[in-house]
Amino acid sequence: MQTQESLASQLASYKAGFIGRAPAARVAMMEAATAHLKSTGIESIALKVGDHAPKLSLPDAKGEQVSVDRLLEQGPVVAIFYRGGWCPYCNLALRAWQAHLAELKSLGATLVAISPQTPDNALSTAEKNALAFPVLSDSDLAAAHGFGIAFSLPPELVDLYSSVGNNLPELNGNGQWVLPVPATFVIDTSGVIQFAHVEADYRERAEPGEVLAVIRAMDQT
Repeated sequence: MQTQESLASQLASYKAGFIGRAPAARVAMMEAATAHLKSTGIESIALKVGDHAPKLSLPDAKGEQVSVDRLLEQGPVVAIFYRGGWCPYCNLALRAWQAHLAELKSLGATLVAISPQTPDNALSTAEKNALAFPVLSDSDLAAAHGFGIAFSLPPELVDLYSSVGNNLPELNGNGQWVLPVPATFVIDTSGVIQFAHVEADYRERAEPGEVLAVIRAMDQT
């Protein structure tokens, strides 16, 4: 039986490829922007294990409201925040979670992915990656701000993203150059966060296997 490649390995492989083919000045600028974001302390500001998750009701890719509180009536919820379907690292992470979806469901948990994208753009992301879990739209950034992971892009990234066609104010339908730091939260049925992975470096994500282990442990307590 073939062992599934870890998400960390997939992300590292893509990162190495990008660094190898992108102009050195562009790589340096993006590294500096990531280091600056980390220096702001956003990772420590974000909600942590033991905090209560904010109440969320967000539209899915078809525009239908999804209440996280309702989902919590059925079992724990895994909420993954991603930047958008334009981000290759996000797409790798979404597909990795899809590969673990059956196991997650067997543990009685529900997975939702959240980004600032409009429902139409979220639908494109779901279809492109063949996702069978809810992809929710946080266009007004209420969820990102609620979890403490929203940040404004610096001018150099605004210029870069604009130059490659990633017009975030349009893609997200809110007129803002604001994104969530990629993050993963496990919320128990009482609304308390039992796992939190918040990483200012968008190339780093929580490993699904680690999250599944947390949910198994929750089931035994």
